[in-house]
Amino acid sequence: MTGYLTTHVLDTARGCPAAGLKIELYRLEGESRTHLKTLVTNEDGRTDTQILPAAEFATGTYELVFHAGAYLDASGTPPETPRFLDVIPLRFGMSEAQHYHVPLLLSPFGYSTYRGS
Repeated sequence: MTGYLTTHVLDTARGCPAAGLKIELYRLEGESRTHLKTLVTNEDGRTDTQILPAAEFATGTYELVFHAGAYLDASGTPPETPRFLDVIPLRFGMSEAQHYHVPLLLSPFGYSTYRGS
């Protein structure tokens, strides 16, 4: 089995996929944080390609950075200054060559995540 990484972002306040949300992927090694790529969610709240496909997969510690504030601004959510949720970093480890799915359920005042399938 080969590993890969995916996500799915749902806007739970509006009851729809979070389209157009920018996501950055970083690899963490000790104090080092290396930017690997930037993607944007499609109309289904997913990225058009795997975030980390099998050919690029390696076990280790990673961080997905979800740019929720910009998404909320673009979706017409009434603004606050500063916005309660702006940039959401999620750090997680991938210890085996498997499918890791890290979804984000988002609203203006809260979020949740889990290891999906």
